[in-house]
Amino acid sequence: MNRREVLRLGAATGGATAITLAPVEFAQAQGTSGDGTGTRTVRGHLATGAPDFVYLPVEVPVGVRRIAVSYTYDRPRVPAGTPGNALDIGVFDERGTDLPGRGFRGWSGGFRTEFAISAEEATPGYLAGPVNAGTWHIVLGPYTVAPQGLDYEVTITLDAGPAGTTPRPVYPPERAAGRGRAWYRGDCHLHTVYSDGARTPAEVAAAARAAGLDFIVTTEHNTSSGHGAWGGLWGDDLLVLCGEEVTTRNGHYLALGIDPGTFVDWRYRVRDDAYARYARRIHRAGGLVVPAHAHATCIGCSWRFGFREADAVELWNGPWTPEDELALASWETLLRDGRAWLPAMGNSDAHREPQAVGLPQTVVLADDLTRRAILDGIAAGRSYLAESADVELDFTVSDEHGRHAGIGERLDAPADAKVTVRLAASGVPDGVVRLISDQGVMRGERLPADGRGTVTWRTTVSNVAHVRAEIRHAPADGGASGLPGPMAAMTNPVFLGGSQDR
Repeated sequence: MNRREVLRLGAATGGATAITLAPVEFAQAQGTSGDGTGTRTVRGHLATGAPDFVYLPVEVPVGVRRIAVSYTYDRPRVPAGTPGNALDIGVFDERGTDLPGRGFRGWSGGFRTEFAISAEEATPGYLAGPVNAGTWHIVLGPYTVAPQGLDYEVTITLDAGPAGTTPRPVYPPERAAGRGRAWYRGDCHLHTVYSDGARTPAEVAAAARAAGLDFIVTTEHNTSSGHGAWGGLWGDDLLVLCGEEVTTRNGHYLALGIDPGTFVDWRYRVRDDAYARYARRIHRAGGLVVPAHAHATCIGCSWRFGFREADAVELWNGPWTPEDELALASWETLLRDGRAWLPAMGNSDAHREPQAVGLPQTVVLADDLTRRAILDGIAAGRSYLAESADVELDFTVSDEHGRHAGIGERLDAPADAKVTVRLAASGVPDGVVRLISDQGVMRGERLPADGRGTVTWRTTVSNVAHVRAEIRHAPADGGASGLPGPMAAMTNPVFLGGSQDR
């Protein structure tokens, strides 16, 4: 890539920095009988410090029925601890690349080396539809660039012929049979072959049922193409909700339970002041905004947008790790601040075997097994997190006059009221129960070998602003380090006394 090949440099997407290359042109398609085809190959080089996105315009003539793209790039050796080359790819059609992505037709990140789009079908991650004449844009995303730079090659093939008919997408229904007001188990962060997962939607649905889940949310990276991929996989026993993992360069967040077909753009950083606009878009589409794995150490994964627009936060992501411990400490700081709090969620972020769907899961008290009821329960914090469906919790706070409150609720009682905090648990053999208030750990007790037991603690409203419960596995070092063991389950808080701002 030299200076003459670059047409534009700057905020070409309306947000993150981008460059646009010289256009690729094709001869006029040969009629509409399918007997014409054309292929062009573009090669270039990106230096370290490359912009977030590189746009390659493709001038699509009239009469094209299919566009196919493949790409490669070099992966030179790099010093230990230095990121190598990683190049993502996607495409926008003739409607353009401007935010909020009206021309979006698909994204596969670095998961695929090729894709194709026609009216009849598209590669997973991409949207089927007519290949209309005009300027399309292949978008390259240099996620990381080695010190030597990145050499790439993109090959575009246009096939001529009559456009076929685009199938009408079949989206999941908004309700399942349910059990009325009850506790429902779900995994709200899952990937399939429609982004960078290795499982098919059918395999994920089977894994969800095997894990004892009542609902799941499909959250592919930066694409809505998976919303219509679940035909025949939902049922009275499994509610499937639509979503997206919005993967920006300054952190990832989940758009949970959005209207099917809704696409949320990801091409911005904190400095672009765009995130709040997309949070509003998610809310207008009926969904929730949930920052994901906020303390992840992968490049671009840690959360930098703040929590003002969020409805909940993914505190526990996959098997419990030090990153989750950091997320818990950060969340607890918000909780103890007393001015605002966010309900905690636990999700698997499962991509492939052996990553377990439903490890962990969010268990939600909802009025029924419907999209709206589940999302309302999550937003209200009426939920606890568990490592599996074997774990069950019943956590309440009650006073001497019979008033009581459950998870995510408030016990509105006088300051001098005596209260009893009670946790009944099962499913964590030899688990360590901790009852934690805004003052710290107030009660600790080990469950018996069968994992079933009840722990109580008595206090007064004036001494406690909130209380929550954890169950941990025993620490691997026997407690020598003073650190708690891995999480098995935890609740959102119960509040006591006056009102709590959200």
